[in-house]
Amino acid sequence: MRMSQMFFNSLRETKEDDTKSNYFLTKAGMIRRNSAGVYSFMPIGFKVMENITKIIREEMNKEGANELLMPSLIAEEVYEKAGRLEAFGDEIFKLKDRSGKKCVLGPTHEEIFTEAVRDNVKSYKGLPINLYQFQTKYRDEARPRYGLLRTKEFIMKDAYSFDRDYKGLDNSYKKMYDAYCRIFTRFEIDYVIVKSDTGAMGGVLSEEFMALADVGEDKVVTCSSCDFSANRGVAECKTVDVVSNEEIKELTEIETPNVGKIKDLIEEYDFDNKKLTKTLIYKADGEFVLVMVRGDREVNEVKVQKCLGAKIIELATEEEVIKLTNAKVGFAGPIGLKIKVIADNEVKNIKNFLVGANKTDYHYINVNFDRDFEVDEFCDIRNITEQDVCPVCRGKINFRNGIEVGNTFKLGTKYSEALGCVFTDEDNKEKPMVMGCYGIGLARCMATIVEQHNDENGIIWPMEVAPYKVIIVPVSTSDEIQMKVANKLYDDLISQGCEVLIDDRNERVGVKFKDADLIGIPIRIAVGRKAGEGIVEYKMRNENEVQELEVQEALETIKKVCN
Repeated sequence: MRMSQMFFNSLRETKEDDTKSNYFLTKAGMIRRNSAGVYSFMPIGFKVMENITKIIREEMNKEGANELLMPSLIAEEVYEKAGRLEAFGDEIFKLKDRSGKKCVLGPTHEEIFTEAVRDNVKSYKGLPINLYQFQTKYRDEARPRYGLLRTKEFIMKDAYSFDRDYKGLDNSYKKMYDAYCRIFTRFEIDYVIVKSDTGAMGGVLSEEFMALADVGEDKVVTCSSCDFSANRGVAECKTVDVVSNEEIKELTEIETPNVGKIKDLIEEYDFDNKKLTKTLIYKADGEFVLVMVRGDREVNEVKVQKCLGAKIIELATEEEVIKLTNAKVGFAGPIGLKIKVIADNEVKNIKNFLVGANKTDYHYINVNFDRDFEVDEFCDIRNITEQDVCPVCRGKINFRNGIEVGNTFKLGTKYSEALGCVFTDEDNKEKPMVMGCYGIGLARCMATIVEQHNDENGIIWPMEVAPYKVIIVPVSTSDEIQMKVANKLYDDLISQGCEVLIDDRNERVGVKFKDADLIGIPIRIAVGRKAGEGIVEYKMRNENEVQELEVQEALETIKKVCN
């Protein structure tokens, strides 16, 4: 490609600087923000997306998956049948056609694939089967941010496997798991695989491929002593059961004017935060529940939802808390409150602790379980901390930030049962198909690669995903000898099947070099004053060294590096 013919414009600066990837991709003219969470891909950026797609397609096809394409405009009733319309909540884009039929813009495609297989596969002889697509998904993110890392519209490779039993699912899952490992290795992404929450997807197992990056919104928990890893949202907390010999004291109400927060209680009254309990009121499927953790801990809503077996949980509003407790927010407590109470496992070890008194400006001290109130259930409902121990080996755990670039689910029969996706076995008995689901966000992978591969000058693309492998930079386009050598190099590289870019713009060489570094082409060939001697400058983007090579030597070196 000739840059003189390319729709390309790099920027001196950009306000899109919340992440390195957003900054460099925007500055390099690869993406353009149209509105919050919605982006255009310019020609060079689109080339990167094509290479990412190519790698994924090769690895999916290698495992026998079949590519197809499903619609984005989907009847709302499809999601209602599987019970997911409510689970997606406000994230789902809803609309009506001219006849008034309710539709959605697909946030994911489990239901559509399930219906397609249901209508086309009737016998065990048609199983197993694995189908995949590259399709645009739509999710109305409340806070789209970080450029391509959290958007409202994105392209996903989603795949779905259908088997006759769980043994078959294990086999299909392993194939996709291995394919994903190869894909992210080819992207040169530094990643770990962690257990995660199945969430709205449902199923019996979920694993996430987490790229390690400072900007990552997810917390990855790993162990220094064993191979344990998990998303913080599901990492188990191992509670050390310590029986306290402390004497039970008399329940006492104390006045705590204008002090409704844990940190204020500590600062104003010098309470021990390990003797305080944090009390929050949630609505679980419309029913109120009081949740308790130790004062220095954070409630994990994913765990709370699992403990309650609820489809949807949300914090009670300020008005609801006031109506329930007859007190301002910050003074709620379990004593005398006629709603379900669940408490973290760690809290059961505390004696003589403090809770809100359900009375504005008052708390109870010397509170104890059983004597003062009943707990309906003790569960692990808090976030793990770096002071906790590994739940597997009790070794030291570490936190790292991660970006979810791929996920795999063992869905089981959730969707096949809901949508009647059954097959007949050898005995002519109907059974639900056992499903798996596997997703990769393409633009998120693109941004993640940039997060991990950059320097102060711009992007450093790995060879396989780079938009072009080589950029040829004639120092002066008005020099006939330089242009003759540059054009000959360009033609020879194209004949070798190499993706090459020639910067034939009438620009200063400094501008060309800066753009070449910014857009991150792996190999730069500069054709300058020694062109008449058949000498060019060869430089790798990820190295500082500049070599002078004969033209033929440069061609041979490029061929070795690119292959």
